[in-house]
Amino acid sequence: MAATQNLSDSDRSSASDQSVSSRSGNRSLRVAEKERRKNEAEDPFVLALKYFSDVEAGTPVHGNDELERNLVHVEKVAYIQGLPPEAVSVMLEFAMSLRMGTAPCVRVLKCLIPASVVPQEAVVRAVVWLSVGKMPVSTQVLFIKWVLTVFDMIDVKDQLRAIYGFIFNFVTDENLCPFVCHLLYLLTRKESVRVFRIRKLLELQSKLGRQPFLLHLLSLYKVFCPELVTISIPSRMKSGFRNHISPWKSALSAVQKRNGLQGASSISLVLTNKDKTKPRKRKHCHLEFPALIPAVNKEAQPQQSSSRKVVPLVELHSFAQLLENMHHIEMPAQMGSLLGSSLALQYLDCVQDESALLRLNFWLGYAFHEEFLFCGDGGASQTSEEALQFLNKLLSAQHFLQEGFSSSEAFLYKFLNVWDGSLLRPQILGLLSNIPVVPSSQIRRLLFEPLMQLFFTSSLFFKCGLMECLNNMLLKWLTWHSVFALEDDLDISLNSHTSINMTLSGFKDSVMELIHFVGRLASVGLQLEGCHCLLLSFVLDFYEMVCDTFLKYGLPLIVMPPAGVFYPALFATDPVSVDRLAYIMHRYKVNLMSAKNQKKVTEQAFHISRQTFCEFNRYIVVMVNCLWNSIMFHPGMGVQLGEELLLKSNVPQYRSSFDLIHHPAFMSYAVNFHHKCWPGKKDTDLNSIKHSKPWSWYLEYLFTQGYDGLKHFFQSNINWQLKASDGQGDTQQR
Repeated sequence: MAATQNLSDSDRSSASDQSVSSRSGNRSLRVAEKERRKNEAEDPFVLALKYFSDVEAGTPVHGNDELERNLVHVEKVAYIQGLPPEAVSVMLEFAMSLRMGTAPCVRVLKCLIPASVVPQEAVVRAVVWLSVGKMPVSTQVLFIKWVLTVFDMIDVKDQLRAIYGFIFNFVTDENLCPFVCHLLYLLTRKESVRVFRIRKLLELQSKLGRQPFLLHLLSLYKVFCPELVTISIPSRMKSGFRNHISPWKSALSAVQKRNGLQGASSISLVLTNKDKTKPRKRKHCHLEFPALIPAVNKEAQPQQSSSRKVVPLVELHSFAQLLENMHHIEMPAQMGSLLGSSLALQYLDCVQDESALLRLNFWLGYAFHEEFLFCGDGGASQTSEEALQFLNKLLSAQHFLQEGFSSSEAFLYKFLNVWDGSLLRPQILGLLSNIPVVPSSQIRRLLFEPLMQLFFTSSLFFKCGLMECLNNMLLKWLTWHSVFALEDDLDISLNSHTSINMTLSGFKDSVMELIHFVGRLASVGLQLEGCHCLLLSFVLDFYEMVCDTFLKYGLPLIVMPPAGVFYPALFATDPVSVDRLAYIMHRYKVNLMSAKNQKKVTEQAFHISRQTFCEFNRYIVVMVNCLWNSIMFHPGMGVQLGEELLLKSNVPQYRSSFDLIHHPAFMSYAVNFHHKCWPGKKDTDLNSIKHSKPWSWYLEYLFTQGYDGLKHFFQSNINWQLKASDGQGDTQQR
């Protein structure tokens, strides 16, 4: 019993201690909460918010020191650390309700710098206030500009899309129309497209003209419902929504950097304020790719119906997950973030979401135009690391998709006219090589004229880089043809993500224009650079692809190289160039013979002009007479010199100066072969190699050095065969 009594006393003592401790803890919490409320009650910012929340309508503005004092407190917090969501709601309601008239409304709107997110309910209430009709038009425009600036910071947008029709009514106001169209463009979904809205936009177009903001909204409508929008939309339009310099952009950028939220929010519209007295300088805000953040805030929208299940791209981590959720993917808040995610690029490539591509092209076009084209300092700021990383990541995305973006194409057409040829040269040439096929009627104005000026006024290395760029461009054009050509060879789709179609004849005209253009550049460039072997190598790379356009790429077109390319390669001082020329001429013959044989078998063969055959035959005769028969400068050949001039040169046996023995590119091989064949001879007589067996041995010696182009050329154009059984050759015709 004693033990039991002792245990009971101990339990009571322990419970008493716990009760005292609990009462002490609760008292501490109450004290802390009381202290917090006391501090808040004394905080000028909290008092200011309470003032704007409780102020009555009709309160005078002039001479109101309390209004000025509280507004200064709000502005101070807004410009230093940004306004929290509840403060944005209070101040936006105060401004749009016009409780104290229109005087403080503009000032309040200009200090609405959100620190994190903007409550959707506050924006919806503010939009409703627009219909009251008491607010000046300039203030309404300022409010819509603010909504466009912080659009990606709005927590959710389902209620805004629910009042889509209410917002659409404001397009009838000419002053508000450009900004309302921009807002509608961001809010539009397929269910938003209606016939009466299309009809209203067409009426405005007939009244205001083909304004870019109307065309861009109509183009988005046409993507969702092409059967309803029957008008033709230009394939290349100017930027539809202008970058309106607003009072929030620089302040918002500063607040984001100060709070460490730049990577999280990634507002694409953040720009430095324009200083009209100084040149326009850039901070490369648009050249930073946004983070991949979802457009739907799950904290603000915890319950989601199964029928409208959406999966943000940021939650997917493998291609298998992408396939499972292919039809439930929600696009991110910033479309520029797609370029930094391989899964997002795979989604674009698989689904070919036209609305996503439109948004992405709009984002890219805005960045290109603002950061490169409209830069008042002449583009000097674009040498920064941000511009380099931006273009490299864009190139990586284009290589992944195996095609370029229409916004980069439109940018290049303008940028080439102001480019100096050295600024970010590898990146610009890389973008240029991804340009899709340009119609032959426009290719000269858009590409050839600016590139020709750059080519003839730039260094050798730029010439080589441009040749490689044009080579890659032609390769992509031919590859698109071989992949997307229809079976009937009538029409080809040049880009899987666009509706551009071109007839086969139109495609051939564009390819022929490009080949002729490169031929003109190469001919003059080789003269300017003294037939430099590096430039000649890039030129021969181009014609190695051109010679196989029929057999390798299925394009019924054969274009011969100009004389300004053929003869510098034939008389080159390095043997590799001569060997490559021989291989190119061999492939030309194979393609021409295949096309000729096809013409005999089927009626679908393409027509080859007589001039092409004559030009090819003339080149073959020149090469055979020069390298094999030793009768260079013979009358009737392509290169002719007067006998008197040849005699004055004092070159002995000048007609054999460019055969395989005396050619400057092969003379070192001939001398080496002579020493190996006749090691005891003190005098070197290269003509002794021309005898039957030494000649065959010499050819075999050349072919063992890797000159397969010469081997294929001689085997296909000369009745000659090398016997491999005894290692000796036999010349049957020379």
